[in-house]
Amino acid sequence: MSEPLPLSLCVITRDAGAQLADCLASASFAGEIVVVDSGSRDDTVEIARRSGARVVEHAWRGFGAQKNLAVAQARHDWVLCLDADERVTPELRAAIESALRTSPGPRPAAYAMARRNRFLGRWLSHGEGYPDWNTRLFDRRRARWTEDPVHEHVVAEGAVARLAGDLLHDSAESLDAYLAKQNRYTTLQAEAMHARGERAGIGRLVASPLFRFVRFYVLRLGFLDGVPGLVHIAIGCFNSFVKYAKLRALASAGPVR
Repeated sequence: MSEPLPLSLCVITRDAGAQLADCLASASFAGEIVVVDSGSRDDTVEIARRSGARVVEHAWRGFGAQKNLAVAQARHDWVLCLDADERVTPELRAAIESALRTSPGPRPAAYAMARRNRFLGRWLSHGEGYPDWNTRLFDRRRARWTEDPVHEHVVAEGAVARLAGDLLHDSAESLDAYLAKQNRYTTLQAEAMHARGERAGIGRLVASPLFRFVRFYVLRLGFLDGVPGLVHIAIGCFNSFVKYAKLRALASAGPVR
């Protein structure tokens, strides 16, 4: 068995007991596990500790800020950030190990990986569902999470390379829960845009969902994923419309309810 990598796995959690053990097991090659929990009421914390994680309990600060907190707790400068409902495939594991063990010369500041999403019981292979490139492996001295309230992402001071292998995302949530989450996310997005002084005219309301549909369902072959692919992109297009509708509501009538 190979030695663990000089790498810290960082995961933020809340009530993730049904998913966390598989997530942590898939990244057992990491030399350290850091779990930042924001008030779980299930057995998340116990599972994390049984898996060898160092658990930090901290009140919720927003997605980006919470992830930066987890990264700051890490013992190693190279960190791998996963969500509790994600799994590292064997191919991706091999690519990570190769990058950190054998990469000659200066390494990139960060590495992106192709996330494959499971939706309505099907692993998506096209459209927005795959490849959903996400930067998750990085040197914290040269990269960090943005502190956006939602749809946070990693910004790097240097090159970002791509790794072979998939990062599997299987939230196992119901369609009702997925839609409720999207509603919360579009509210947070609208509030952030409003704070930046952005405005939404009728052009953005109409064009944004249409362009999104053409890009992902037609050009990126989302139609090949059958009904799950259609539902996935239809919800995404509706999110684009609702986000700008909420932005207009904020500009004209105060906070979104």
